[in-house]
Amino acid sequence: MKKLFMVCFAFVLMTVGTVHAAGALTVQETLYQSNGSSVTVEGYIVGVPVSTTEVQQSGFTSNYALALADSPSETNMNEMVLVKLDSAYRSEWGLQSNPGKMGELIQVQGVVDPYFSHKGIENVSSITAATTDDGGSDNGGPSVSGYYENADGLTGSSLKAALHNIIDDHTELSYSDVWGALRDTDEDPYNANNVVLLYSGDSISKYENGGFVDEWNREHVWAKSHGDFGTSRGPGTDIHHLRPTDVSINSSRGNLDFDNGGSPLAEAPENFYDSDSWEPRDEVKGDVARMIFYMAVRYEGGAGEVDLEIANYTGTNGPYLGKLSVLKQWHEMDPVSEFERNRNEIIYADYQGNRNPFIDHPEFVEYIW
Repeated sequence: MKKLFMVCFAFVLMTVGTVHAAGALTVQETLYQSNGSSVTVEGYIVGVPVSTTEVQQSGFTSNYALALADSPSETNMNEMVLVKLDSAYRSEWGLQSNPGKMGELIQVQGVVDPYFSHKGIENVSSITAATTDDGGSDNGGPSVSGYYENADGLTGSSLKAALHNIIDDHTELSYSDVWGALRDTDEDPYNANNVVLLYSGDSISKYENGGFVDEWNREHVWAKSHGDFGTSRGPGTDIHHLRPTDVSINSSRGNLDFDNGGSPLAEAPENFYDSDSWEPRDEVKGDVARMIFYMAVRYEGGAGEVDLEIANYTGTNGPYLGKLSVLKQWHEMDPVSEFERNRNEIIYADYQGNRNPFIDHPEFVEYIW
């Protein structure tokens, strides 16, 4: 049963934590608006409505409409507002053409009117990104200095762009150079002869590397097929996301997206997997998330490089990798460790000359995503 307006509004603010711009309605508020009302609604893109009973949340087949909700992980169609996209908005906002926009927070201006027998918005006059706490204004961000001084006070897309410019130019290693770099960055703090493997947590000899069973190899945490960058200099050799992993465990992960759930991996049962996702052990969930955030900021399509984007679904292809909402949860539940900080320093001082902003300033994640 639907809750009364004020109770529902308070519930959304408490559970979601989204602060809406002045004049913008939450999705729950919009559900109570009369047909014919002109509104501005703010919500997360959670899929494509294709019938009265189905909202596609992956494998999108249409650019004709969007579903919005107050939570990026919403799956209940009754908690969504459906937005009809006229032709002027389909190329920019339709999920079939732009699957990476899944999970984005946007504001839509239009008129309340039923769509697929649900509360909807038609006659849309404006769609804008709403990635900041103050409704899209690029100010009021974190106070930072030194290496990050050009990002001081920024939020949203401006913060992302500033961080990209800060970390963009760096020394690019060859793929063979990566072996030696990982021996330093992932050295076991309790045994200088060993490296610690990302997914299993095992400590093995630095020189037991290669392609045979029980050796370690170079895992691309942002799977290299998601962007087709291979092992070329740049994203293919960026050690901010390359980690030592057991050969067969690396093979099991393959190019799966990141999400919770699945069956335990027999060789390393603290990791779980299914047909389209991989869940690493708890001790490195945050590490994985922060590496993915780094890659999405560092590689933005400039100078002929790939433009990597984080999607809020699994089963991705092209230069997308999921799942944003889960990665944010992992970032919170597994805070930055001393191992990560030390690794970041070594990469900066000895190899690439750039840093992972989300290790130095974990708060950047919420200001961007």
